[in-house]
Amino acid sequence: MQCYTELTPPTAVAHSTTLQLIPGQGTNLVVAKSSLLQIFKTKIVATEVETSQANGHRARNSARYETRLANDDDGLEASFLGGDSLGLRTDRTNNTKLVLIAEIPLAGTITGLARIKTPNARHGCDSLLVAFKDARLSLVEWDPERYALSTVSIHYYEQEELQGSPWASSLSHSVNFLAADPGSRCAALKFGARNLAVLPFRQVDEDIDMGDWDEELDGPRPPKELSSAVINGASNIEDTPYSPSFVLRLSNLDPSLLHPVHLAFLYEYREPTFGILASGACASNSLGRRDHFTYMVFTLDLHQKASTTILSVTGLPQDLFRVVPLPAPVGGALLVGSNELIHIDQSGKPNGVAVNPMAKQCTSFSLVDQSDLHLRLESCAIDVLTADLGELLIVLNDGRMAVVTVRIDGRTVSGLELKLIPESSGGSVIPGRVATLSRIGRNAMFAGLEEGDSVLFGWSKKQAQAGRKKSRANQTAADIEFEGEDLMEEEEEDEDDLYGEEPAPRQQLVSAVSSLMSGDVTFRIHDCLINIAPIQAMTYGQPAWLPGSEEERNSIGVRSDLQLVCAVGRDRSASLSTLNLAIQPTVIGRFEFPEARGFWTMCAKKPIPKTLQADKGGNALGKDYDVSGQYDKFMIVAKVDLDGYEKSDVYALTAAGFESLGGTEFDPAAGITIEAGTMGKGSRIIQILKSEVRCYDGDFGLSQIVPMLDEETGAEPRAISASIADPFLLIIRDDSSAFIAQIDSNSELEEMDKDDQTLTTTKWLTGCLYADTTGVFAEEVAAKGAKPTQSILMFLLSANGALHMYRLPDLLKPVYVAEGLSYIPPGLSADYAARKGTAKETVAEIMVADLGDTTHKSPYLLLRHANDDLTLYQPFRYRAGTDLEFSKTLFFQKLSNTAFAKSPEDADDDEASHQPRFLSMRMCSNVAGYSTVFLPGASPSFIIKSSKSMPRVLPLQGFGVIAMSPFHTEGCEHGFIYADSQHIARVTQLPQDWSYAETGLAVRKIPIGEDIAAVAYHPPTQSYVVGCNTPEPFELPKDDDYHKEWARENLIFKPTADRGTLKLLSPMTWTVVDSVQMESCETILSVEVLNLEVSEFTNERKQLIAVGTALTKGEDLPTRGRVYVYDIADVVPEPGRPETSKKLKLVAKEDIPRGAVTALSGIGTQGLMLVAQGQKCMVRGLKEDGSLLPVAFMDMNCYVTAAKELPGTGLCLMADAFKGVWFTGYTEEPYKMILFGKSSTKLEVVNADFLPDGKELVIVASDADGYIHILQFDPERMPPTSPIHSLN
Repeated sequence: MQCYTELTPPTAVAHSTTLQLIPGQGTNLVVAKSSLLQIFKTKIVATEVETSQANGHRARNSARYETRLANDDDGLEASFLGGDSLGLRTDRTNNTKLVLIAEIPLAGTITGLARIKTPNARHGCDSLLVAFKDARLSLVEWDPERYALSTVSIHYYEQEELQGSPWASSLSHSVNFLAADPGSRCAALKFGARNLAVLPFRQVDEDIDMGDWDEELDGPRPPKELSSAVINGASNIEDTPYSPSFVLRLSNLDPSLLHPVHLAFLYEYREPTFGILASGACASNSLGRRDHFTYMVFTLDLHQKASTTILSVTGLPQDLFRVVPLPAPVGGALLVGSNELIHIDQSGKPNGVAVNPMAKQCTSFSLVDQSDLHLRLESCAIDVLTADLGELLIVLNDGRMAVVTVRIDGRTVSGLELKLIPESSGGSVIPGRVATLSRIGRNAMFAGLEEGDSVLFGWSKKQAQAGRKKSRANQTAADIEFEGEDLMEEEEEDEDDLYGEEPAPRQQLVSAVSSLMSGDVTFRIHDCLINIAPIQAMTYGQPAWLPGSEEERNSIGVRSDLQLVCAVGRDRSASLSTLNLAIQPTVIGRFEFPEARGFWTMCAKKPIPKTLQADKGGNALGKDYDVSGQYDKFMIVAKVDLDGYEKSDVYALTAAGFESLGGTEFDPAAGITIEAGTMGKGSRIIQILKSEVRCYDGDFGLSQIVPMLDEETGAEPRAISASIADPFLLIIRDDSSAFIAQIDSNSELEEMDKDDQTLTTTKWLTGCLYADTTGVFAEEVAAKGAKPTQSILMFLLSANGALHMYRLPDLLKPVYVAEGLSYIPPGLSADYAARKGTAKETVAEIMVADLGDTTHKSPYLLLRHANDDLTLYQPFRYRAGTDLEFSKTLFFQKLSNTAFAKSPEDADDDEASHQPRFLSMRMCSNVAGYSTVFLPGASPSFIIKSSKSMPRVLPLQGFGVIAMSPFHTEGCEHGFIYADSQHIARVTQLPQDWSYAETGLAVRKIPIGEDIAAVAYHPPTQSYVVGCNTPEPFELPKDDDYHKEWARENLIFKPTADRGTLKLLSPMTWTVVDSVQMESCETILSVEVLNLEVSEFTNERKQLIAVGTALTKGEDLPTRGRVYVYDIADVVPEPGRPETSKKLKLVAKEDIPRGAVTALSGIGTQGLMLVAQGQKCMVRGLKEDGSLLPVAFMDMNCYVTAAKELPGTGLCLMADAFKGVWFTGYTEEPYKMILFGKSSTKLEVVNADFLPDGKELVIVASDADGYIHILQFDPERMPPTSPIHSLN
């Protein structure tokens, strides 16, 4: 019970910052997702945007594919072959994309990130300060030798003596946040009720390193004295980049700082200076307090550990919640409130603006009236848009964007002005509330969301029609050059003289406000990070298709029995996410192919006739003589018939279907194919057989046969695996020897001389060839911006577990040798030596391949074990000196992989485990845009990586795979073909609207756009019922007899209250087919599908939908509840929409006079339901008159968050939001509920459920802090007062 694993990594972004963390990569974006830290770099990618013609193109092509099935004489599905492609008009644009560099799981929840510039940092890069929950700080920096983060220091402030008093609240009950000085002189962590920990950082000696020393006037520059600790080789506090930290009591700084709200360090101060927003009393609307907040500015003396008050502004509104420091030329700080914005300059002069009518009622502070905007600033995010013009970007909690302009007269601020960005200019591209904003370059910004997908968005000018005629290549180069200029300008700005010399004249700045309002500049999304948090509810369901459709027939064998459906996100970001453990491909063609044992698709050049060989231009030859960008034309199939006879056949892929290619010199009886491909720049088709290699031209005319013959010994070893990387060929034979060949300029294949004796004397287990296009394995690391030279490398694994690397065509000696790869070390280098007693793993195959997508690819070393488990290594370069050889600069880092192959017992039951020959991994250069590797066998899997994720191993749904190949035709672009162990071949594609690599699961998000409170699956109709809540303006009841004054209330800026809507979704199309709206102010809290008794006379049972709601109309009226019972009835569908044949039908409705209905569950064996209503849990039965008859009850404490029953046993648990878990029993003769035991009353339970394990029964509960508790009822061991105890 102590072991568990995460189903997905954290996906909600809570914090982010930009800094230069990794050398040579410019600005990095660091993102914190709960306990996961991710480091990104940015890349400019030119993309094409399809116009509206694409939909018609797909419709016409789909109709054309269907007509081809009738002419398929071979019984093979021809629909995947497609037809003539239609030209699409596209617009080309440049996008800023994120590329993941590293992913580091941390032991703790991250609560803050800050950039720190230290003078002695490695390679001159920045350091990162990470704040954790419960007052901990960690200073980290990038270690290029380990290609990971290295911890410089850890600081703890959670000691009990710092809490001030024994009755002070715990750290978890306080808001802890991190603030850093813009000059990196110190950082401050506010923790506890009113404690401030200050961590100073050492700075360069200004008298020597300011750059103003004149040797002609001042004499020779004095040498910098080293500390005695460095000279003596010792280490003490003088070596660290930080000084000893200290803790300040905010109440000691000023007696009025009893209730701090927020603080931030300010710009343009010589000493570290921070502004703090606080009050001497708690903010309270009910006590009638107004304008009692104070903003104070303090300067810190880091040497004396003291502070000085600079200014104080009192009488501020009590709804202020954030301090935003502003850089020059504006300076000062912007105070953000729910209803207003107030700027305080360095002299203490305030300027404010009211953004809604509530500001007049909440404060008497002088504000400029812009209340007609009707904005709500709660949880908004603000960042600088144009610093020189004083323009700020503000993102509201609903995702809308506005621009704040700070008007400057000379050196003083004269006012603030807000303008909403129109939707036509991209003012609503962000889907919801933003948790963090980080500027990336000049034209892009990252918005991290906790309740939706995080986005990287940018702004650009609209291009005129005439401007689109510019060359795409020039446009791309210009954009990349512009980004490079931005980085250079940023570096130059950092090196500006601190005494403020006259800066170089700059070009005239253009106001972002005027450009956005006029539509000349628009916001658009460049990239996004998928997020499946927060999960509001979840259920299990079954995939569904239209009955009798082709999709239903094709999906047999590749669909899972169940899928997890989760309600994720909030507000506009709310959606339903379907999660599957395995990839379920879209099947385009399905047919029986029992003899297939291998597929290889290819496209080769036609042989050039002698009459055209004199044409050197190449333009007159046509596309048949060029393979770039063409579809696959041929497919070689390795076969084994029922008698065990091995052969190979070749097929032509045409619009009419699979056609056996006749009239060629291809010999099917030559044997079974081991590997096939093209060489000689597509002019030769290579077929590797067990005993020979055959070379064909583009029309399968035989041009050469190379036998597997050892001329020295006369032996004829058999080929067992092969690898092709034009112009080289590697074959591993059954005598553990390696055959290496090269194709020359005349397209002749010749064996290469093995000059190195190691190649001939060593026993080789496996090997591969790799075409290095990224420069990772280059002799010299390419300069920044230079294109790396392509080289072919050969990797061989010896019988003793050593990895050898050769740079072809040089076979004199290996350029890299690493012993001990079979020990699977966490880090592999040329100097690695395994410890004594370390066990070896059986490595069956190695492969070096590019993994990634169209945005970014990088090489990885893949190790396949004998049981089909996979180990992944990432290569990286580190050069400690200048004259180091290649082998001393290459390292391999082991990556985490939580996916395991099937157990030996399960794998043995699959026929794919009993193939007579070894099934090699297959490298696929483009499957749905992914550069991936496929693992065949009993545990078929894809190794998938996107530019924003690490490599993930995802299984393929279905049986074991015995043959697989990429498949790229007009009707199945960038797909794949495979044959499973049940002798079924399928031509498939990866679904385009699914995400795989980011979470390690197959995830699809269906937008709902409204808050989802509950979701349930109805098995009889294969439908989903979703309970949503949408805010709408709230008005007090006009007909209340006790409050006559409510009828006279006339508010312009009204509050909002949720209103529930019950929606019926069809999983065939994932669209809403019916909806029922609740009463005003009635919210849906729970939705369950229960097996209820619908007749008291026949005892008929039926699966019905029970809905629990709450009616809340303000604090002065009691909360009431309702229970609805719905059935799903069959109706006549709408024309063209067969999924609309279902409709919700009300069966019963019961009003609960006191308390909301917060939880529902089935109970007992008589078809009754358990209803948590207010402070009672009541058992009710459905009567034929539509009422719910109560038969038993139990009094609860506060608020029931969950009610569950172990089906058919009468054992129930109820979770209280404040009083823990209750374990009860229910009997039917007589009807009665009995309390067995309670857990600790200090446990704040959000959800709970039973977890049966054989004869053991435990309870799993989650609390308000996100911790999981394992509880067990054990009255024999525990005291009677508390028989439920915690196991973990």
